[in-house]
Amino acid sequence: MISKEPLPHGKQFDIILITGDIYIDHPLCGTAVIARVLEKNGYSVGIIETPDWKKDKDFKKLGKPNLFFGISSGSMDSMLDNYTPLKKKRSFDKYRKYRPKKPDRAVIVYANMARKNFKDSPIVIGGIEASLRRFVHYDYWDNDLRKSILLDSRADILAYGCAEHSIIEIAKRYEKKLPVDGIDGTCIAGNTAPTTFKILPSFDEVKTDKKKFCEFQMMLNNSINLAQKIGDKYILQYKSHEYTQKELDRIYGLNYSRDIPKEAGYFKGMQFSVVTHRGCIGECSFCSISLHQGNHIVSRSEQSILKEIENLTKHKDFKGYIDDLGGPSANMYGMDCMKCGNDCIFCKSLDRSHSKLIKLLRKARKIKGVKKIFVRSGIRYDIAADSEEYIKEISENHTSGYLKIAPEHSNPEVLELMNKHFPGRLEKFVDSFKKINKTTGQYLRYYFITAHPGSSEKENRELKIFLKGIKENAIIQVFTPTPMTMSTCMYYTSIDPKTGKAIYVPYTYREKKDQKSELYKSIR
Repeated sequence: MISKEPLPHGKQFDIILITGDIYIDHPLCGTAVIARVLEKNGYSVGIIETPDWKKDKDFKKLGKPNLFFGISSGSMDSMLDNYTPLKKKRSFDKYRKYRPKKPDRAVIVYANMARKNFKDSPIVIGGIEASLRRFVHYDYWDNDLRKSILLDSRADILAYGCAEHSIIEIAKRYEKKLPVDGIDGTCIAGNTAPTTFKILPSFDEVKTDKKKFCEFQMMLNNSINLAQKIGDKYILQYKSHEYTQKELDRIYGLNYSRDIPKEAGYFKGMQFSVVTHRGCIGECSFCSISLHQGNHIVSRSEQSILKEIENLTKHKDFKGYIDDLGGPSANMYGMDCMKCGNDCIFCKSLDRSHSKLIKLLRKARKIKGVKKIFVRSGIRYDIAADSEEYIKEISENHTSGYLKIAPEHSNPEVLELMNKHFPGRLEKFVDSFKKINKTTGQYLRYYFITAHPGSSEKENRELKIFLKGIKENAIIQVFTPTPMTMSTCMYYTSIDPKTGKAIYVPYTYREKKDQKSELYKSIR
């Protein structure tokens, strides 16, 4: 069972999950997925949502768990959630009344409160905030290197990435009172590093030598065992678990209610979204998806996805519309490949026909009770450019007004640093899209990043000229350095870690603001 209320007769939950988000029983809510997986395996789960971290009351509400506390900041790093790219506290917006504030560094705060009140209860941390801070990392808000969050939080174990597999193994170990070392997809703190582990540059090394930090960045890899010395401890990363299609089918086939609490009204637009796959083969330098979900695609089976859509048509709130059918990039469904581990986007063996996805979309549209299926996740235009059939398919059947794409910049050198330099691909895609949409009225919405490492006033002027030429909606975001990404390494070191060459970094708030305001002048 899963409950936000205490169990009767003084009974204890096996596991208590603490999250900085409002709990929504939905497959897009990471805490709900973990709770449902634990429930399926026979464990009782208590939920503490958005606790008041200044008082003990919320943390004591459900008592002490039989096995452990599982702690996450929620779906977003709390520092990213609380601050703008210019480090200003985020102001009130129309969603804030539905989203109670979470503390800065929520994982550390929640873990310390759990430890304070239940000193002998094991603590497991996970989610995006813990995952991307598992080793030494540059923290933009401190403007300094921080040690592993595993040490700062005093947690017993960290489950990184998608943790459905690791959380069950952790629960089994604690249930049998066994050590929790050696579990795929986890990190622990140890006194020594096994000889089979790849040793990363230590905290002392990267703290005093930025080239060592670049070396460390290039060694990060989810698929191997890694160790990093921090003080007198080693952070030990056990390689990630490789999920299969059958596992994803089971995870997304669990009995999520999809009911949206009144206070979570902001989630209404995602209530009937369907996840088709995990992972991303794009590996953009500024993005953490491949570090979190993996850099290869694992797709659900067609049968599993269609069954989920059929079940959605029976939901009391369903009005015939699927809010989104996709993943990190909607058009990577079916592009599963485990052959070499190299950069898939540039690989000649990558199947760019979109045939599996087109087949899925056509079958999904025929399901009784479905009026319209939207694709709102955003697509990789560089892959879609090779399939006019796919562009036609989504333009005519799955787009409402506009389609989201993310060129991010126009300057070749900046795009190279972003790992998004695909000469001619954007033009090819746009030409096809406009030809197909002459009569539909559909248009493109472009996303760009300004003040990224490598973007000086000169490169920004080039982007400004480009923006004047597209004459369509553009969203401009200031680059925010987030832990563990390649772009953040560039920002901290002023070095391209792939080449070792020095690069320009727009560092001051003034320059970042100026770059953004200059770009907006060209689209208003």
